[in-house]
Amino acid sequence: SMVESIKHCIVLLQIAKSTINPVDAVYQPSPLEQSVISTMPSQAVIPPEPAQLCKSEQRPSSLPVGPVVASLGNQTPTPNSTGSGQSAPSSSLTSPSHVNLSPNTVPDFSYSSSEDEFYDADEFYQSSSSPKRCMDSSGSAAVLTRSSTGSSLKRPDTTESLNSSMSNGTNDADLFDPPDDRDDDGEGESVEEHKSVIMHLLSQVRLGMDLTKVVLPTFILERRSLLEMYADFFAHPDLFVSISDQKDPKERMVQVVKWYLSAFHAGRKGSVAKKPYNPILGEIFRCHWVLPGTEGEDDMEPVSEGPVPWVSKSSVTFVAEQVSHHPPISAFYAECFSKRIQFNAHIWTKSKFLGMSIGVHNIGQGCVTCLDYDEHYILTFPNGYGRSILTVPWIELGGECSINCSKTGYNASIVFHTKPFYGGKKHRITAEIFSPNDKKPFCSIEGEWNGVMYAKYTTGENVVFIDTKKMPTIKKKVRKLEDQDDFESRCLWKDVTYNLKIRDIDAATAAKHALEERQRAEARARKENETSWETRLFHEDGECWVYDEPLLKRLAASKH
Repeated sequence: SMVESIKHCIVLLQIAKSTINPVDAVYQPSPLEQSVISTMPSQAVIPPEPAQLCKSEQRPSSLPVGPVVASLGNQTPTPNSTGSGQSAPSSSLTSPSHVNLSPNTVPDFSYSSSEDEFYDADEFYQSSSSPKRCMDSSGSAAVLTRSSTGSSLKRPDTTESLNSSMSNGTNDADLFDPPDDRDDDGEGESVEEHKSVIMHLLSQVRLGMDLTKVVLPTFILERRSLLEMYADFFAHPDLFVSISDQKDPKERMVQVVKWYLSAFHAGRKGSVAKKPYNPILGEIFRCHWVLPGTEGEDDMEPVSEGPVPWVSKSSVTFVAEQVSHHPPISAFYAECFSKRIQFNAHIWTKSKFLGMSIGVHNIGQGCVTCLDYDEHYILTFPNGYGRSILTVPWIELGGECSINCSKTGYNASIVFHTKPFYGGKKHRITAEIFSPNDKKPFCSIEGEWNGVMYAKYTTGENVVFIDTKKMPTIKKKVRKLEDQDDFESRCLWKDVTYNLKIRDIDAATAAKHALEERQRAEARARKENETSWETRLFHEDGECWVYDEPLLKRLAASKH
């Protein structure tokens, strides 16, 4: 509480200083905003987010994977509830409890899009009904349609998109950087260059405030959608598919932990933290990875019913969809047909202002399924933090996570350590892997999640577990813009992406605003027609979002 109060006071002193003695056109809050600042509490403690893991046992064919759904209000957490830590999956499924929040003075529109209406000054947080399946005007479900150049999911009644091509004639190479270059771009750009915008941002917030109600400056945006960022979990697809190659359940658990710990560094190569685009409701991102040594004729046969139906059986395919905005939930799915392995997950992101930093709670869980062994590895995700928001922002992960296999009894506990206020190291992790019913781990791991991690076994063996500095990532492959559907991420955000690329912040902001306005118009049309949003590729199963046609379900159907 004392640390948070000190941080809060520092923020207020910065605002007061810039107001009394403006430098370089530093923003001066209006009287209305000053009244908001004066009412900010002197102390604020953000309670840990109680959550409940959900795991459905009713439908083995669709393999339940869902989020740790945060309980709001005065709900008492169950013994199995944790923020994002280790917990045995619960078979019960409960809906999140919502309470009305007091209205706050917030801008007329928000960066975060909404299914119903965008936040305004007098709006209360309202939970919306669950999205249903994609239906056309006649009531029939959306179907997969094939074109001569490839297969793609078409929506029968798609509203008019942004301009189908860039007026300046840019192509994919102009818009999207190679992964190795992406995060280094603009690394030397300090927030000091945009202090007036940052001070304006700080004038809108208070400790613990949900940042979906705040207009975030466009210059801090990363040139890709959050859905595309989730694809970085598979930047080492060879580690993912090798899980099913292990013959012993103990080795499979170790390999799951190895893939999991390698899944975070690829998303952040640069030292400056930037925020990906908030996905639009119904937005989809597809990609795939070609594994080395899989160029044989048998491996080139496409998986026509898979999530990316124009790629081969030996490739790792990935698809993500923004399935909800109240709350904001992203669902994603990956599989490798030839290795008979799949992954299904979804994450509910909750961002909060923490004084000198921004916290993002990744409330959710995923599941790795090895079809040949009928094993399901349930895992949770760490939280993210953007530190030093008044200088050069940097990102770190924090929180307790777990990996559990109910069939074999093997489990792992992973802790992402945040840097202490004084001293300490950044990006530190520790992990322990346990055999069934054992209280002492047979393997202990420590190191840095974006560096080198070392493993120590009870046999006395000490080895380098993962060295992210020496592990080459495999680049994902994405269809060209002209081959994408209107609702795919890169197509939706291409105008914003291009203008951020050429550093035309005003044009990027205008393009983003135009996209948001289109979403408002679609939301108004649905309200007038008394129709609800229909999801495209995922469906809700209790509190879990499950891919419609997972590999497990397709293979089971092919046997009949």
